[in-house]
Amino acid sequence: MISLAHETHDTVRAIHEDEHLLVLDKPAGLLCVPGRGPDKQDCLSARAQQRWPDALIVHRLDMATSGLLLMARSAAMQRALGDAFAERRVDKRYEAVVDGLLPVSADWALIDAPLIADWPRRPLQKIDAAGKPSQTRWRALRQLDDATHVELEPLTGRSHQLRVHLLSIGHPILGDTLYASEAVIARAPRLLLHATSVAFTHPATQQQMRFESLVPFRS
Repeated sequence: MISLAHETHDTVRAIHEDEHLLVLDKPAGLLCVPGRGPDKQDCLSARAQQRWPDALIVHRLDMATSGLLLMARSAAMQRALGDAFAERRVDKRYEAVVDGLLPVSADWALIDAPLIADWPRRPLQKIDAAGKPSQTRWRALRQLDDATHVELEPLTGRSHQLRVHLLSIGHPILGDTLYASEAVIARAPRLLLHATSVAFTHPATQQQMRFESLVPFRS
């Protein structure tokens, strides 16, 4: 049985802040940037800018995903961090709970499957030979009740990459309302996907930075 730690949705939790950048811990169910319509204006970036008016988005997490997210505090820092992501100089790790049992191993496996927008079913994505190269490393940490707790390392940053890649090997994430079956959706109160760590070289100080966030779901 999966239980959830209490997640605070009405505040922005800063893991780190300095004059150049922020590391925030996003709760599940909160947009990163405003969406279309007045009911989608509440988002992480808007809340962050109430406290840090110079905060700028660098990358995004799906609304349903929780965990660590970087924001820049100047246009120059936004470009520098954006370049670091584009050049794969940011190490990101996630954890998820997926349907079915996978063998526990310290070794990493690789999912190498190109992704493309599924235009008739937007915003869904799908695997297609004509898509953009997409790679995810994964390993199983522990087996649960007909489910597996996995660690994930996206080597590319495509939309919905982790969700589609795990689906492609027959193990959708519990609570995934976009890609899982109704039975798998019903097994969790939310998408069980969390950005657990981020590591990078600080563009301004050249210091090696690493931050972690514990998963809010556990068995």
